[in-house]
Amino acid sequence: MPQLPVVLILAAGRGERFTASGGTVHKLQALLAGKRVVDHVLDAVRASGLPHHVVEPDATRPGMGDSIAAGVKATLAAPGWLVLPADLPLIRSETLCAIALAPGAAVTVPRYLGQHGHPVRFAAACAQELLSLEGNQGARHVMRGLAAIYSVAYVDVDDIGTVTDIDTLDDLYRAEKLFAQR
Repeated sequence: MPQLPVVLILAAGRGERFTASGGTVHKLQALLAGKRVVDHVLDAVRASGLPHHVVEPDATRPGMGDSIAAGVKATLAAPGWLVLPADLPLIRSETLCAIALAPGAAVTVPRYLGQHGHPVRFAAACAQELLSLEGNQGARHVMRGLAAIYSVAYVDVDDIGTVTDIDTLDDLYRAEKLFAQR
């Protein structure tokens, strides 16, 4: 069996857009079908059987780039990483496994109906670039740079959970409707 990448669950964001939209709790603590948003994500990751690491809130990590760098630093011996924001409560464990086990590429991105989603898998060769991330931009520019040098693979998935994040109350209501349709 191949060595499996570590799922980096990014749970360190401030969730300011959610509270600005009228949310009374942090978006990861908001209830979706009677369970916290973050718990839906954790359940999917646990069901996948993949190793994982949760990047918790910390005042020294204000942005997504900082959180990714912290997660990579904490799991530096990993053979790669699946970067998964903790606000994707509809993500399916089968999708996590499909991205983790997709044929090797420096970067692997799921696509749902042509839209890029999460988790994005980065090979261990990307460690230095990921460790240098900071701020709110995440790893998008790393992915663009690696596309020219290495390879970026796209995996078409039938999982709306890869693109259904919770940033506002309207997003939460939309996710609730999608959850009920499952």
